[in-house]
Amino acid sequence: MNDVAESPQADLLQDRVAAFAAGMSYGVLAEAEVEAAKIRIIDTFAATYAGFFSETARAARRYADSLPAADGATIIGTGTRTSPETAAFVNASTSREAEWNDVHMSRAGGGAHPSDVILPILAAAEYAGADGRTFLTAVVIAYEIYIGLADAATITGFDQSGLAGIAVAAAAGRVLGLDAGRIRHAVAICAVANNPLNQTRRNQLSMWKAAAAGQGGKAGVSAALMAKAGIEGPHLPFEGTAGWNKHIARNAYEVGGLDPERGPYRIRDSLIKPRASCAVTISSIFAAEDAAKSVGASDVERVVVETYAYAKDGVGSGEQRWNPTSRETADHSIPYVVAAALLDGSVGPRQFKDDRLWDPELRALIRKVEVVAEPEFTEAYARHPREHHTRVVVHTRGGGTVIGRAGGPDREDMGKPKSPLEIEAKFRALSEDNLGPRRTADALDRMWRIEEIATAREIPPLFLI
Repeated sequence: MNDVAESPQADLLQDRVAAFAAGMSYGVLAEAEVEAAKIRIIDTFAATYAGFFSETARAARRYADSLPAADGATIIGTGTRTSPETAAFVNASTSREAEWNDVHMSRAGGGAHPSDVILPILAAAEYAGADGRTFLTAVVIAYEIYIGLADAATITGFDQSGLAGIAVAAAAGRVLGLDAGRIRHAVAICAVANNPLNQTRRNQLSMWKAAAAGQGGKAGVSAALMAKAGIEGPHLPFEGTAGWNKHIARNAYEVGGLDPERGPYRIRDSLIKPRASCAVTISSIFAAEDAAKSVGASDVERVVVETYAYAKDGVGSGEQRWNPTSRETADHSIPYVVAAALLDGSVGPRQFKDDRLWDPELRALIRKVEVVAEPEFTEAYARHPREHHTRVVVHTRGGGTVIGRAGGPDREDMGKPKSPLEIEAKFRALSEDNLGPRRTADALDRMWRIEEIATAREIPPLFLI
């Protein structure tokens, strides 16, 4: 690992991040890490199709239409080219919108979405004409920075999308061909100038829940382009008297890893979502789907959802969970997803459409749901690797009970890794209506062999709708 001079005027984290991004090469990646990166790239494109026709994505594309740039980067799914910063915003917002991209449940507490970095890095790589190996390596770099920060720094009050910005600034600097000195400036610009508030994910949620991911990616690409042009970032962005550590993290922390010469790298740590919903609702969905096999919604007298405290506090508390007014709030509501699963038997994108959101029968069922924290499940969630246990107890009109369960090695669990075949099945399910079977197979083949791609400009046409 590159040595950093220990001077009172050195920002050691800034220097480590920049040295890591500039110094890491494709050749140091283990085969499992290369596969993990490909899985997350494919999964992110699948999530992009899931969100493509949403109002969030349509509005983002309208914004991009006002900013054409023939020599820029592509809006995925279209032939439109705009600036790389704007493409980063639109594409990351679209992939995030359906709540189907990967998640990392950090050791510092809280969920985060490291795949928010992928399409912004692609926008920078397309603009620069970087090859497939450089793009894939940059994705691994960004995951290492993002997950390392998420696991170490508590950023209560600020939003996870700020971590994406810092990671993208470093990784985009890499694909733009910046040296460590200029990557230092890109990281400093993003870390000091872009710190979004977590109000994005509080009270009733709006389309900004997804667009915040795009804004983080946009900030990172913009910072890298500024640094490329010679703009200097502020001094001591993390360790200064008014820096990120003191005012954003507000806790003592140390980021591990960041070794450009030796892994293992953290990209394998993120979880691939099996349902299009907030990660900490998914065990409740599984348990409710299990219960729905044995009880009809018309027989339900009341429902008790026993889950881990983090899920209960985050998405099982607050008036808005029992009265969601948007799909964004609904997919962050345990009462909503449990009622939908009991009524429909399963939860997918269909359950978050407006006609289901406002369905009177579903609304009545939501009011019968109670959410409580189960100490045993809270303890299992606190361990690493985490287990996502939930029990749904349905009390019937006839006085009986039906119990649905999720979590652990013998049942559906959010934490179980997904195989390449499972990722292919998810991609096919979400893309074939847009691409057809032949083009879907071609896109998959190219992504599994992304290291052979001569320029990232070959990638967006594979996904044109």
